[in-house]
Amino acid sequence: MAVKVSIISVGKVKDKYIELGINEFKKRLSRFCKLSIQVLKDESIPENVSEKEQILIKEKEGSLILNSIPKDSFLVVMDIDGKHLSSMELASEFNRIFNYHSSHIVFVIGGSLGISDRIKRMADLKLSFSHLTFPHQLFKLIMLEQIYRCFKINANESYHK
Repeated sequence: MAVKVSIISVGKVKDKYIELGINEFKKRLSRFCKLSIQVLKDESIPENVSEKEQILIKEKEGSLILNSIPKDSFLVVMDIDGKHLSSMELASEFNRIFNYHSSHIVFVIGGSLGISDRIKRMADLKLSFSHLTFPHQLFKLIMLEQIYRCFKINANESYHK
């Protein structure tokens, strides 16, 4: 069974050096899985955005995300309040998902205001990589590296230290 990993993210990568890193991990991951990355347009955010406007923006972006989630996939939403796992624990989670749930894992990275509550409620797993806040485009690179690390761990290949 060929496994698939998809990343759905709001907002495009603007820095060339990050794009180069993303392309490197896309190449490395090609031997382990079928990888797809879908970039959705982010909503413009006014200077002094109200809480109500923030919710509306997240809902608009959430609708785009919702329309992009493949059926029968295992949905992982990246959320600051999500579960914290070590790389070894995440690799083990990959095995559990691929063996018992789905051959397709979908990771969702929301826009700069976060992810709508509707998408969070749909998640099979809410995951956080850190209590720190990362720029969204850099986070995509970090995520790809961690996904690659998980496949290397599960293949018992040297990389993870």
